[in-house]
Amino acid sequence: MNKVRVIQGGIGPIGSKITKLLAGNENIEIAGALDVDRAKVGKDLGEVAGLGKLLGIPITDDVDALLYTAKADVAVYSTSSHMEQIYPQLVKPVEAGLNVVSTCEDLVYPFNHFPELSQKVDALAKRHGVTVLSTGINPGFVMDMLPLALTAVCQDIKSVKITRIVDTGKRRMVLQRKMGAGLTVDEFKARAKAKSIGHVGLTISMAMIADGMGWKLDEVKESIEPMVAESDVRSQYLEVKKGWVAGTVQQASGVKDGKEVISMYLRSYIGASHEEHDEILIDATPRIDMVVRGGVSGDFATANIVVNSIPVVLKAQPGLLSMKDIPLVLSFASS
Repeated sequence: MNKVRVIQGGIGPIGSKITKLLAGNENIEIAGALDVDRAKVGKDLGEVAGLGKLLGIPITDDVDALLYTAKADVAVYSTSSHMEQIYPQLVKPVEAGLNVVSTCEDLVYPFNHFPELSQKVDALAKRHGVTVLSTGINPGFVMDMLPLALTAVCQDIKSVKITRIVDTGKRRMVLQRKMGAGLTVDEFKARAKAKSIGHVGLTISMAMIADGMGWKLDEVKESIEPMVAESDVRSQYLEVKKGWVAGTVQQASGVKDGKEVISMYLRSYIGASHEEHDEILIDATPRIDMVVRGGVSGDFATANIVVNSIPVVLKAQPGLLSMKDIPLVLSFASS
């Protein structure tokens, strides 16, 4: 088969992991790399991504020049969590005829939360005959696609309950900060009120499940609270004193006909290694109670599912799609 030519946009922690997979896949050729960080522009992609070798691919911030010369098939964007920020980044690669795979959380299932921007992306992609997909582990798999897949063996589904507990101490510093690690309780509450902290994907995952189940939710509730350290804890990047915030506790619920039909519980904090797991409980016939001991590793698995989605996206129908809209994603390892 001809190699798939891929542009990697965003060479941060996740983008670097994706780059390593792209560089090690015999079915893929990296056609270029983008980043707006002036400290990275001009440097070799292999060096910045920490591959321990040079790839002969300089990182650029000139999108127009790269799209004109790269002759790429796919652009992978690991740049932002937010729909308003990712939308302008998608326009040029889509107009250049590239399929896009993104890690943007908002873009995983944006149809309910961002209807106008979703319509714009969908129309643009269809006009240029390409597919746009965003994926990841949460949202994108553990708390939405996987529960939906498990309902395939069920009837008379009454409710879906999902629990995910993550030790952010093993993860990148950006995520630890995003979950409030190192803040005082008062600082956490102020940032939570401003909606500048915590995981953004619970209600996105809920929307995907509800639509997949054909459920119209009457009410959606969401809360966020600090996970306060009971003793001093530390990660590679941060030290959290007893009484300070180690992470977040977030919950979301979807109500239909007066009953809670979808419930989500996410606890992300430094020091959670003793209780890390993912659990999906489906009250149905038959009852499903699945536990992933240790949980699905967010950063590495996100990079994997992005790369594994590439061949599916290349064959998918044009438009803005979600993980529930495409065929089953399988490993896209080197042949």
